[in-house]
Amino acid sequence: MSESMTNQDSPNVENDRDDEMSRRGFVRVAVVGVSVAYLAALGYPIYRYLYSPVEKAQAMAAVTEISLEKADELPKGSAMIFKFGVRPALLIHHEDDSWIALDAVCTHMGCTVAYHPETQQIRCACHGGVYDAKTGHNVSGPPPRPLTAYKTDVQSGFVKVSRV
Repeated sequence: MSESMTNQDSPNVENDRDDEMSRRGFVRVAVVGVSVAYLAALGYPIYRYLYSPVEKAQAMAAVTEISLEKADELPKGSAMIFKFGVRPALLIHHEDDSWIALDAVCTHMGCTVAYHPETQQIRCACHGGVYDAKTGHNVSGPPPRPLTAYKTDVQSGFVKVSRV
């Protein structure tokens, strides 16, 4: 009777082992899948961080000139932000009817700067950098260099901005 019990238990034990192996296989596949997804989630931002400077440099080199339609209608004493390639730029129409286009990225830490017409200065809100609105030269604060100036050509219906 003990032999018959052993033989009867064997098929059940084998079925249990098959179920256990398939469960074990499923868990293994799930763990590998989750691990791959986790590594991809970690790796993608690192890839974008390392690749983006090259991409931005290529995009900046590709853009040498831009035409801003209706920018010639900008009132005196005001400014507008526009994209020059992949970077923001600032077009200022001064009260004396002069125009200047400058890179709108602070040379200290890369924050976007803003024009303040009441003081005729360009300021960086991040660390208090101040630039001269007529020339783009750094006046005070931490910025180590002046803002990059672009050539402006005001024509009827648009303003053409190009690299110097």
